[in-house]
Amino acid sequence: MLCALKHQPTDYLPCSFMSFTALRRQCHEDMFELVKAERALGLDSFLFIPSAPRPERPTHPDLRGLPARFDPSVETKEWREEIAGTPGILHKEYSTPAGTLQAAVRLAEDWPHGDHIPFVDDYQVSHGLKPLITEAQELEALRYLLTLPGEADVARFAEEARRARAFAEEQGVLLAGGWGLGGDMAGWLCGLSNYTLLALDQPEFLTELLDVIHAWNLERMKVVLSAPVDLYIRRAWYEGCDFLMPKFFREVMLPRLKTEAALAHEHGALFGYICSSGTVPMLNFYLDAGVDVLIGIDPIQGTHTDMSLMKKQAGDRLALWGGVSGAVTVEMGSQEEVRAAVARAIEALGPRGFILSPVDNITVDAPLTWYNIDAFIDEWRSRREIPSRD
Repeated sequence: MLCALKHQPTDYLPCSFMSFTALRRQCHEDMFELVKAERALGLDSFLFIPSAPRPERPTHPDLRGLPARFDPSVETKEWREEIAGTPGILHKEYSTPAGTLQAAVRLAEDWPHGDHIPFVDDYQVSHGLKPLITEAQELEALRYLLTLPGEADVARFAEEARRARAFAEEQGVLLAGGWGLGGDMAGWLCGLSNYTLLALDQPEFLTELLDVIHAWNLERMKVVLSAPVDLYIRRAWYEGCDFLMPKFFREVMLPRLKTEAALAHEHGALFGYICSSGTVPMLNFYLDAGVDVLIGIDPIQGTHTDMSLMKKQAGDRLALWGGVSGAVTVEMGSQEEVRAAVARAIEALGPRGFILSPVDNITVDAPLTWYNIDAFIDEWRSRREIPSRD
């Protein structure tokens, strides 16, 4: 894995599922057991820390990594507004020394959190009526919700990191850590539509918000990088050109990305960037920032995903991870379609500087999925050898 990420010679082209929820559930959310199960399938697994599973992250279920803590002075209140003929509206209020922040969501049958609104969450965006952050005057209050990691969390992570490093060395697998945040956090806080419009209509406000997030993120990065980890990963699903214009990315996102990549490199870690759509117009920015690997190459659901062009532009400076749609091809396709997709990915993105994976995740635990996973792995094994002339 490390050799592939560094464009160094490898024994074979690696295959590592960037996320494998269907198998993780069978392992009772135990990341150590997940690594062993993936290795039993013949995959090149990696261990991610902090490893707290989703049920242990009620405040931020879609944000993996260190806990998001509020200042002790913050008080929260939640209530349901009953509306005849509908499931109603759920409200949440955060009282801080710098003012009050409010959020509201429209309840529906698929709302998974009961009478609770998490601090940040994908469902909150899709059901949102009032996002938490809408104007610059709210940023001082937001700082009370973005506190630095406390001593107890740092100590807990240090113990987990010690065990994880020993396990990774014993198993011979890569140790990754994260997640870093920028635009994804802004999208959660503002709502994705508002986030995109703010970049166009109020770039100064969005830039100030991203500054607040960036300062918070750097401190969290330092804790995770202290493990140490081999690869630090930033989640950036909402930073492609589907959401942001290249001009805004160059002027606002790129300088912060450079700082984060440099911090990872100072700690001896590679820097990974997860974005599965809208990446081709941004590739030169990733190269300029010092990103080591772009994670999430999806040829079906990802816009602007010309794999051959991406490989040519990435050259030997940016590794690529992905190549096959998990949701469309692996979970819903035929075995023939899976095999063809694996072959196309390896031909377009391999052999050096490439890790094969379904993108983003395998979540459906059903017979068709497992038949297709078997076909995926079998086809990879038949094509993973790297010619000696390479």
